[in-house]
Amino acid sequence: MEKIYTIMINEAFEDDEPICPFCKIYKKLENNELELILGASMMEPDVRIKTNELGFCDNHYSIMYSRGNRLSLALILESHLEYIRTHLNKLEKIETTCYVCERVEYNLTKVFENAIYLFEADPDFTHKIDRQKYFCLHHFRRFIESGRLHLNKKKFPAFDKIVTGVTLKYFDALRDDVSWFCKKFDYRYENEPWYNAKDAVERALKFLP
Repeated sequence: MEKIYTIMINEAFEDDEPICPFCKIYKKLENNELELILGASMMEPDVRIKTNELGFCDNHYSIMYSRGNRLSLALILESHLEYIRTHLNKLEKIETTCYVCERVEYNLTKVFENAIYLFEADPDFTHKIDRQKYFCLHHFRRFIESGRLHLNKKKFPAFDKIVTGVTLKYFDALRDDVSWFCKKFDYRYENEPWYNAKDAVERALKFLP
């Protein structure tokens, strides 16, 4: 068990903000990597070798550019362009890789493994799972898969019941809210209250994989 991950997990699961806890963790991991790559890590030779080989996806190029540190980004691009120029035969691979995505994915896999460890080792964590508002569908799938991989056959059903229960409760309420949102644009329902449907579209987009 790696303590840094369990601290991060507990903080996310104890936060009352109505967001998937793994989405919170993803954003934190992503931000950490972006701060490092545009800061001290940028000049580390082993990091520069990896960024030269992998490059970045469009999304992370855009985020780095939006942060305003154009010199750091230019220095990264300088050596990356030089690498591409001498490795044109590897262009297809470079088009599908991203240094930040790879780093975040590595750390997020550790997060899921440690979340399963907490489920086994800390009875309070079971209650933290049960108190979550929801897990987005992408992270729900990964949480369940990690449980199936790391829990024994006797413990997995209880884990699956809790995580799936949280997800289905939110799923059904969200589905009803989206349906009500649609009905509100029918003149027959224009005088009816919105209930929880005003932000149903935005919430559905965050929930879907």
